[in-house]
Amino acid sequence: MGVAALRTENLSKRYGRLLAVDDLTLDVPVGEVFGFLGPNGAGKSTTIRMILGLARPTSGRAWIANADAVDVAAAHRLIAYVPADVALWPRMTGAEVLDLFGRIGPGVDTVYRDELVERFALDVSKPAGTYSTGNRQKIALVAAFATRAPLLVLDEPTSGLDPLMELEFRRAVASARDNGQTVFLSSHQLAEVEAVCNRVGILRAGKLIEVASVATLRRLHRTEVAATFTGTPPDLTGIAGVDRLHHDGAMSVRFTLNGSPVEALRALADADVATISVREPSLEEIFLAYYGQDAR
Repeated sequence: MGVAALRTENLSKRYGRLLAVDDLTLDVPVGEVFGFLGPNGAGKSTTIRMILGLARPTSGRAWIANADAVDVAAAHRLIAYVPADVALWPRMTGAEVLDLFGRIGPGVDTVYRDELVERFALDVSKPAGTYSTGNRQKIALVAAFATRAPLLVLDEPTSGLDPLMELEFRRAVASARDNGQTVFLSSHQLAEVEAVCNRVGILRAGKLIEVASVATLRRLHRTEVAATFTGTPPDLTGIAGVDRLHHDGAMSVRFTLNGSPVEALRALADADVATISVREPSLEEIFLAYYGQDAR
């Protein structure tokens, strides 16, 4: 087994009585897009600060490839980072900022950077002090995606972007993955994580409560099925996987399906089905199921 792009072992951070991150152990392999989910205050940014060496763990350790995160100089040669709130040098133009980032990082693909500037609709001739929040975010994203850094750490990276730019962001994440780079994406925008990530870790009150692929998370939760019939609905009582069975009038049924759908589909196939709809839960609904109403 090769060296992980990012690894933490029993990572904890305490601020007085507050345990912000609680015994977090995580392994993100090279080339993965990993989603780090949780509401504000769950400990996501504190975890990232420890990964970046900007905060010392109370206990535990973090590594970027073979570099201990405590060795900030070594670790940062392997990282491109986009913070949640991007601050730039106000008198420098966007182009000058990008050039500076390119010089201090682990190398940059300038042709791809120019392409990203076009795709993100950036005017890099303007001073950074004139930029909106969204444009400051775009500068940081372009700098990160154009870098040759093996690990991209993105903390709520699309908070200031409009929907069209969010699509460009997703394209850039896919390109990074295709290049063999690893992306660690901290977010509470669940549709974004669902669209780009291979696996998801869910953080609650500083504790990692689940790590799984998006597909696996969905399979842990029940699929909703609704069907109408031209004749009498089949009797689905006792069918494997069928739960929460409701008859909506004489000609329609609703139920949830967990596990293999084979027996339920066989029962439906033998009936006179008029319409059928199958709805998988979104990642947001799964997330709320973990957290209950506290997630809101």
